Amino acid sequence: MTSLLEGAKKLVTRSSDIGARVEGLERAAEAARGRVDDAVVDEAATVAARAAGRLKLSADHTVVALAGATGSGKSSTFNALSGLELAAVGVRRPTTSWATAVVWGKHGAEELLAWLGIPARHQVTRDSMLSKADEDAEMRGVVLLDLPDHDSTEVSHHLEVERLVQLADMLVWVLDPQKYADAAIHDRFLKPLAGHRDVMLVVLNHIDTVPEDRRAGMVDDVRRLLEADGLAGVPVVPVSARYGWGIDELRGLVAQRVAEKKVTRSRLEADVRSAAERLEQAVGTGKAPTLSKERVAALDDAFADAAGVPTVVKAVADSTRLRANRATGWPVTAWFSRLKPDPLKRLHLDLGTAGKELTGTARTSVPKATGVQRARVDTEVRALADQVGEGMAPAWAGAVRAASVSRLPDINDRLDRAVAATDLGAARIPAWAGLVRVLQYVLIISALVGAGWLALLALGSYARLPEPPTPEVGAFPLPTLLLLGGIGLGLLLALVCRWLVAATARKRARTADKRLRDAISEVSGELVVAPIEAELASYAAVREGLTAALR
Repeated sequence: MTSLLEGAKKLVTRSSDIGARVEGLERAAEAARGRVDDAVVDEAATVAARAAGRLKLSADHTVVALAGATGSGKSSTFNALSGLELAAVGVRRPTTSWATAVVWGKHGAEELLAWLGIPARHQVTRDSMLSKADEDAEMRGVVLLDLPDHDSTEVSHHLEVERLVQLADMLVWVLDPQKYADAAIHDRFLKPLAGHRDVMLVVLNHIDTVPEDRRAGMVDDVRRLLEADGLAGVPVVPVSARYGWGIDELRGLVAQRVAEKKVTRSRLEADVRSAAERLEQAVGTGKAPTLSKERVAALDDAFADAAGVPTVVKAVADSTRLRANRATGWPVTAWFSRLKPDPLKRLHLDLGTAGKELTGTARTSVPKATGVQRARVDTEVRALADQVGEGMAPAWAGAVRAASVSRLPDINDRLDRAVAATDLGAARIPAWAGLVRVLQYVLIISALVGAGWLALLALGSYARLPEPPTPEVGAFPLPTLLLLGGIGLGLLLALVCRWLVAATARKRARTADKRLRDAISEVSGELVVAPIEAELASYAAVREGLTAALR
């Protein structure tokens, strides 16, 4: 990042933000990868990489490329601008795929020429030749390229032209009076570069072959065609390379733009903006949406239903009542309750350590989700994805939907593990139930003592043994009071405790429900919400990068 910003400052001015724009496009392309059309993302990434490479190179040189069709006089114009007979003209032009470069002030341009891919044998340093000092001063910092003919029959020529057109800081299109309206150059090059009007010049060469009274009209017609291409305002310079007409004006325009030190920045900005706009069309312009709490809550409910939370909560309540009644009930009747199966044990949710080792910690006997329950999950997932994707471009909305269902195949296993791993809080009986149990045994022992005492008295009476004195409490004999009191108070205590047991069961059911739903919420978050949020984060990163690139 630092190298880009430093390169941008060297290239233009301290206030330029071109480095930040390039980095913004780079971030946007990286975040959009795999979510929108690869061709659009590849273009954005390529433009960002190319711009970043240019920022690191010479800020003292401007690459000016001359492009044109066969017979347009591009090479003669190149020779006229350079003041040297470097490019072969007409039938003498070599059939090579390499461009020729003339450099005014080669110091510091070596890396730039290497980046352009111009072989050393096709490079000429203009200031090493015998030339006028004022011409060299005017063009100092210019790297003038003579490109192959863009309509050549050689495929390598086409590729070389397209490559260097993308790399040049400034483009000079040389047109022929007989072929200036050719659709090949307008549709293939000029229209796609409509956003690059600030770094473009158009030369109408061979103006000497046009009758004088038609020259102005022809120049106006070229301007009309350029306006139709989206290039209104691009200067059109009529020249005759053969006689040198207009060459000084053309050289002056090139030198003026180079001297302003804005051409390279304008070219990079145009490239970045063009690529960013195409990426934005694929991504969309809406703000990054947020997940609706209501929709997430509905999704959690659907997951909880599919996980059998209501069934488990009911089992917690029933199990709590069963265990607490067994602990607080009258011992005689409580013993028979042991014959009833524990609801939690039937669901393999309270088996103890040995049971878990036997069945596995992530396996329960909770009924699997029914078709209706699974359909509800699918509906809520789709509703959440649709709500998030509303307003997004179709490609990104599709990416959100794909992310929302990407992990649903794991739902059954993850829900089962979540339920099995949740502490339901039903393993221990309440503390008060332990005290009641002690009291119940005290009462049953009292009843047994009273019954035994009465039995001994009856046996003594039957055997006509002397009757021992029997203590009385009020009007009741103590043995009778112990028997009847132990049984009666035990039954009464059991009835009173039923109300406490019911309240405890409801409380534990609420606790278990909350714990289970929290665990299930983590599952829905992991399987659905997190993938969607990842897409939203990527979308936000793309929008942030595009905002920086288009600033």
